[in-house]
Amino acid sequence: MTSRNPRDRDAPLQPTIGTGATVTRLPGAARRADGPRQADGPARRRTPAKPGRGRVPVPDGFPAPAELAPLARRMLADAVRIARWAGELERVDKRGELLPEDARAAGRALAMTVGAAAKAWGQALLVGLVEARDGGAAPGWRLHAWEHDDEAVVRGWSALFDAWTLLAPVPPAPLRGVFAVLAGQAVDQAPQLLSFLHLVAGPVADSELLELLRRGLDERRHGAGTGAAVLSPVPHAASAVSAVRGTCREPQVDTPPAVADVAAVLDWMLDGLAAVGAVVRRDEAAELSPLGHWAVRAKLEEICTVAQTAAGHIEQSALELLDACARYTPGPARAEYRAWVAARPVDRAVAELLDAAQGEDALRRGLAFEALRVAGGTAEQAVRAAVEIPVLRPYALLWLAEQSEEEGISPSDVLTAEDAAWLWVDTAAAVLDHGETELLVGHVEGASAGEPVRLFNRARQSGHPRAASVLTAVSSVHPDPAVARAARRSAFSVHRGGA
Repeated sequence: MTSRNPRDRDAPLQPTIGTGATVTRLPGAARRADGPRQADGPARRRTPAKPGRGRVPVPDGFPAPAELAPLARRMLADAVRIARWAGELERVDKRGELLPEDARAAGRALAMTVGAAAKAWGQALLVGLVEARDGGAAPGWRLHAWEHDDEAVVRGWSALFDAWTLLAPVPPAPLRGVFAVLAGQAVDQAPQLLSFLHLVAGPVADSELLELLRRGLDERRHGAGTGAAVLSPVPHAASAVSAVRGTCREPQVDTPPAVADVAAVLDWMLDGLAAVGAVVRRDEAAELSPLGHWAVRAKLEEICTVAQTAAGHIEQSALELLDACARYTPGPARAEYRAWVAARPVDRAVAELLDAAQGEDALRRGLAFEALRVAGGTAEQAVRAAVEIPVLRPYALLWLAEQSEEEGISPSDVLTAEDAAWLWVDTAAAVLDHGETELLVGHVEGASAGEPVRLFNRARQSGHPRAASVLTAVSSVHPDPAVARAARRSAFSVHRGGA
């Protein structure tokens, strides 16, 4: 889910850099065009194969890459310029970003502001024009193919589209508390909004999109009468997933969000999609750009293709399943979990998922318990045994609480202060490995109840191996100097072995 490497599958995967995005995926299925694709027409130039490289299909009735590539090239012109300017860089920061002196040098050389240079470099990383290597950066294969491979250009833009949340503007300070809960839920509704814009094929009033988003959020809360459970007062067992998405905890009260808050989140979403060139906004209305129409249709066809294959993810190991589902929104991910569990004896499926959860990756651990939810009561005995495994204990306790029929259970009823602190560090580690470090600010606010020093003290005493790195990261991004200092002191205490 969530590195700054390109998300498209036509390029070789590079090591995770540790700053990522929530990837927007389109759930559901679209009806495929009847009949096979025609094989006639001009022969395409073949390019040398690369590991894992595939070709994106051209949706029927839509422009070919040769027509769309010029649009993507114009949009990413600055990213290409800075990638060519950089060449081989000996050093970048741990997130793959330019060092401050290099950003200033790029700005001077390319007549950009430092902020514009940093933005262009971030786009170059996302698209694959540059790749992190051995602590530095080098031109990516896509940069070499940029001028002559239209399909590579469109695929590169598609990776930017997938990562639109990275380019969405930071919400105003008064709204950040709202965004900590609401934005992640709204992002899960983005596929429906995009599909609607695609079907309408023309400008849609913001007010109509607002109603569609508000209705989608309402259905999420109440299950839309489809038998889905209303949100439990116990946080989602896959807390790491929510942390990476920026929704550090689910709302504890089943209260509809204010219309003004939903409108603010919709503005944020549309601005983010406009920033990647997928949406055009004018006169209080929005419509998809040609690139946006192409991306939505291509993803719908891709989902149709996967849905019609004989296996999907059911033949894969638990680790492969979880890594694949990290890129999906909750609905499609649950469908994959159900199919995977149904394809093997339940006890074996549960054992594989619990084994996968014991690794170092906190996001994978959260996803494993999300998958265990679909197994329901058949997994209860194994999950009860997992309570005795320290790395799984908080997740297992929350999972068991979710399965309980007792109403009104809160996290404090099932987690000790030590369990809660360990879980907080673990989910923060998922943010560090797969999300944007700025999300740690909301992660602190969502758990500290106005007492961040107390939270940091518990975190450093939790015994979690990532406590020091998490606290150090918090100290570097938190806007409140006093909170940042407290986090730094706690991190230093962990390094010294303080209790």
